[in-house]
Amino acid sequence: MEENHENEKVEIYSQRVRAGKRTYFFDVKATRSNDYYLTITESKRRYKEDGFVYEKHKIFLYKEDFDKFLEALKETVSHVKTELMPEVDFAQFEKQNEETQEGGEDELKWE
Repeated sequence: MEENHENEKVEIYSQRVRAGKRTYFFDVKATRSNDYYLTITESKRRYKEDGFVYEKHKIFLYKEDFDKFLEALKETVSHVKTELMPEVDFAQFEKQNEETQEGGEDELKWE
């Protein structure tokens, strides 16, 4: 993706994760000086009087924080799975996600 506006950053790589009414976008972007950072965007589809709208929440993650962020995320998810909810079979959610993907879910438009 090329830079369109003077203050818009170039997108290098993008990954999308669908999760029910939410979609998460993991985008690698570059600054003008070829420094890279990650944006994590949560997009939620909401119904308003005049139709559907998408609420977006974004986190900017810079290279110096990648390892700390990833480690904290892994530890937090592990804590929930092993300490708080050991009885839950988390593999069932992966199967449900695969079935949803195959079911022809409507494509979200991202701007």
